[in-house]
Amino acid sequence: MFFDGLQEIYYSLSRNKLRTFLTAFGVFWGVFMLILLLGAGRGLSNASDNSFGSDDRTSIWISAGRTALPYHGRPPRRLIEFTEDDIAAVQQNIAGVQYISAENRAGERWQRTVNITYKNQSANFGVYGVADDFFRIKKYIDYPYGRTLNGLDERDARRVALVGTVVGDRLFGSGVNPLGKEINFHGIVFQVVGVFHDEANEGRMSERVYIPLSTFQKTFGRANKIGQITLTPAPGLDPIAFEEKVVALLRERHVVSPDDTRAINVFNYARQMAQVEQVFGAIGVFIWFVGLGTLTAGIVGISNIMIITVKDRTREIGVRKALGATPTSVVLMVLSESVLLTAVAGYLGLVLGVGLLELVNQALVASKANLAYFERPEVDLWIAAKAVILLVVCGALAGLAPAMRAAKILPIEAMREE
Repeated sequence: MFFDGLQEIYYSLSRNKLRTFLTAFGVFWGVFMLILLLGAGRGLSNASDNSFGSDDRTSIWISAGRTALPYHGRPPRRLIEFTEDDIAAVQQNIAGVQYISAENRAGERWQRTVNITYKNQSANFGVYGVADDFFRIKKYIDYPYGRTLNGLDERDARRVALVGTVVGDRLFGSGVNPLGKEINFHGIVFQVVGVFHDEANEGRMSERVYIPLSTFQKTFGRANKIGQITLTPAPGLDPIAFEEKVVALLRERHVVSPDDTRAINVFNYARQMAQVEQVFGAIGVFIWFVGLGTLTAGIVGISNIMIITVKDRTREIGVRKALGATPTSVVLMVLSESVLLTAVAGYLGLVLGVGLLELVNQALVASKANLAYFERPEVDLWIAAKAVILLVVCGALAGLAPAMRAAKILPIEAMREE
């Protein structure tokens, strides 16, 4: 019975092959373009997400600058410097601090790198002193070898170092495991305990060397001075409201005007993410608008061909009803043709669209292309499932009006049809 129905549908649609093909192509093209647009949108979104680097997406980075406004008798152009006391004050007075770390960088403003040597190899890289919470905030870093810096390294001011993959390749050779090897800078020997790889900033973040903050302060004579405070709020807290509380406390401690925007500089990932999400939300609406518009044109074509088909088969439908066919069976006959034509054309568009995206993705991986604004074009499986459901619904809607028209055909009038 089922196969008889399919055979009948095939016979009906094959009466005018060119018309059927062109109509089905409209649906195919609509779905195909919708999938490609969604995949391209996801590729842009993935690249944007990766551009935020290895840091926790709720992290807040606070650095000190110079005041721009006089305040409480203090002159402008006053240099603000954070200390470890500021970190202690934040931990004591601000509720909901999940992780917090200081970050110092060696060198002066005009020379921000340090010459690092290993045997007869040497190169200049940035050296940073950080606490162990720092690596909980940089949660998307890979560690090919060894470990991160920990609390014991900090407590005992150990002379250990965590080096980036670029540093390791330059000093020890590409692919060499450097664990246990000793590097020298600032006249002090440090043992390598780990290697990290950070894709942020096109891989330039892997050109760093991290050492314990306490060791950094002893090595470079920074006492308890801190260049930057990095922290994250506890899960569930609003990062923006949390940032405002922390900055207000620091302003109070350093006697800075609430209107002074230069004394304390803040980078909050949550603010940046919100702006990006707004942009990609608008892009997503545009993509669906264009894709569904193209798909709608195909669905209208399906409806038109079904109207023509019903018109061409008026006598046949009249004979069916004269022989006992019910209006419901006539409606189902027309709807089944509409749904099948839409589903087959749409499914082909879906499969080819996903296949093309996969080919593009494989080509990007094979070529090792590092595109700043496009990465991993893909379509979510749930989106694909919704597209299939949408196709079935649209196919039914496209055939509904012609089906109802067919159901109203009277046998006597049908016999008179030329």
